[in-house]
Amino acid sequence: MNTERKQRIRKNLVNYIVFLLIMGLTFYTVLHGQDWDQIWKALKGLSLPCLIQILVAALFFVCAEGGMIWYLLRMINPDSSGICRCISYSFIGFFYSGITPSSTGGQPVQLYYMKKDGNALSDSSVVLMTVALLYKFVLVIIGCAMLLFWYDPLRSYLQKYFGLYILGLVLHVVLVAVLLAVMVAPEAMKKLIFQVEYFLTRLRIMRPSDQRADKIHQFIGGYQDAVRFLVKQKYRMLLILGITFLQRCSLFFLTGMVYRGFSQEGTGFLTVMLLQASVSVAVDMLPLPGAQGITELLYCRVFSQVFSQAYLMPSLYVARGSSFYFVLAVSLLIVILNEAVRRRGEMMKGRQRLSAVKPTSVS
Repeated sequence: MNTERKQRIRKNLVNYIVFLLIMGLTFYTVLHGQDWDQIWKALKGLSLPCLIQILVAALFFVCAEGGMIWYLLRMINPDSSGICRCISYSFIGFFYSGITPSSTGGQPVQLYYMKKDGNALSDSSVVLMTVALLYKFVLVIIGCAMLLFWYDPLRSYLQKYFGLYILGLVLHVVLVAVLLAVMVAPEAMKKLIFQVEYFLTRLRIMRPSDQRADKIHQFIGGYQDAVRFLVKQKYRMLLILGITFLQRCSLFFLTGMVYRGFSQEGTGFLTVMLLQASVSVAVDMLPLPGAQGITELLYCRVFSQVFSQAYLMPSLYVARGSSFYFVLAVSLLIVILNEAVRRRGEMMKGRQRLSAVKPTSVS
């Protein structure tokens, strides 16, 4: 086993341990001291058609990203991965984003698998960066619109957590600005990459290499070409922006269906969606794996004014369970299946190479 593989396994192990610890603390906090007879009675009353729509909305959230990756890749290179593979990239990204702080682990793993499948690293980088940029940009637009046109209700529902909402919105704006700057200023990106390489070389983490410099120049060249191509596709990019908006709203719609599925009354469907959007703005950028703990806490504080006392915790279990833990479980299954199929393919290729080698005859 090479050093890089050992380091990756060690890093993943640390991420799993941190994730499980936070998940355990979160579960203990939200499950401890609850009246399970009352909660089970409430859960049994959830409308089955609404539950199906909730699960479909949760899966649509991830599949829509896969569809956008496929569409953007095909725009740049018609011979890129098919839509099923691109959807699998999305689930893989969701899983590794969910177990790493600030969702930092998703894109590197997606790039790894996309490169393994023969997609150009520069094309894949631009596509994933475009998806991330539009994903955050849509939330910034929604967050700013609520701040401008829904200020009083927003402050009333969030109360002392309104400052967390402002912090989350500011962090999103900063990230969007950074992503946009990196995309439109590849020369700055080149300098940054070379500075990082120089720093790692001085620390003797990496060895000096002329070949690496050539690869960086090739990557930046392909990166620039891909960015220039996407910038020219204004109408197609507007389509991707619209799909991103629907993708974002699918999770807000999910919470609205939870409210409807428990037959709650007194709050409008749109208000429930906006409140879920405010929770997403506030917690999405916090450095916790899957934003666990703070999401559940803020949900309980905000929606305590929406759901009756008997249905608040059941609604949390359904909303959070379907939008995060259910999708995380599906993503883990896809990660395992993907790795099993890949290893089987590598074994078959190895056997074919061995069978192709003819034994030398002894004279």
